Amino acid sequence: MDNTPTTGTSTTAAPGLLAGKVAFVTGAGRGIGAAAARLFAREGARVLLAARTEAQLKAVTEEIRAAGGTAEYTVCDLADPVGVRAAVDRTVDLYGRLDVAFNNGATIQRPGPMDRMPEADFDHVYTVNLKGVWLAMKAQVAAVRATAGTGAIVNNSSVGSLMGNPELPAYGAMKRAVNSLTESAAVTYGPEGIRVNAIAPGGTATEMIRTWEADSPGVSERIAAQTPLRRAADPGEIAQAAAWLLSDRASYVTGTVLRVDGGLRA
Repeated sequence: MDNTPTTGTSTTAAPGLLAGKVAFVTGAGRGIGAAAARLFAREGARVLLAARTEAQLKAVTEEIRAAGGTAEYTVCDLADPVGVRAAVDRTVDLYGRLDVAFNNGATIQRPGPMDRMPEADFDHVYTVNLKGVWLAMKAQVAAVRATAGTGAIVNNSSVGSLMGNPELPAYGAMKRAVNSLTESAAVTYGPEGIRVNAIAPGGTATEMIRTWEADSPGVSERIAAQTPLRRAADPGEIAQAAAWLLSDRASYVTGTVLRVDGGLRA
């Protein structure tokens, strides 16, 4: 057997993690969603970015295209049921199918005890962080069924859903409900070949945590100090976990809530 190393230039690069797939990403204008959209495109997916702010969506989409990826965007408010369904349908209109979806979009509440939270604020967190995910999943399951036949969905939860969350009680409650929706959907749609998982990020360097920091100075340092890795995650690190769960390499993983928290809940 000849063990001489090959030095030619004909080596074929391995296909991307999401090669050939069509991906839909909410909250894709910034933070984890934007990092995911960039990563999914680099890994070979054609991506539809959805979020509320067109300027942010346009900037990320143009960045992806400049790097050689395929991306389009649509403005979508997760509080608008008609808009959520239209955004998913636009993915199919543009690319002919839907294979995978990352339900990342969310809103945060003003930190504080639950008895001081205005009812209107609670309703808004519910509408975006729970109902919006439910609406998106319904549309995504229908689109996958009608086109690709099988596929995968990942919902972005939070490590704050896995414990008492006195500073963000409504946020934590809605994310815990997302975990339950994820598990129920995995059992319901698994026989059809549709996998559904969630990720539970720990402290991540995004605008959302900066907003929390503005209301609760020192919270970022406190979270980092409680995290064994002693730092916040980069949004791209969270996106990597979502990409793997959406890929065929996670073909036997469904119904899980994967902690991506630097060991915070270890």
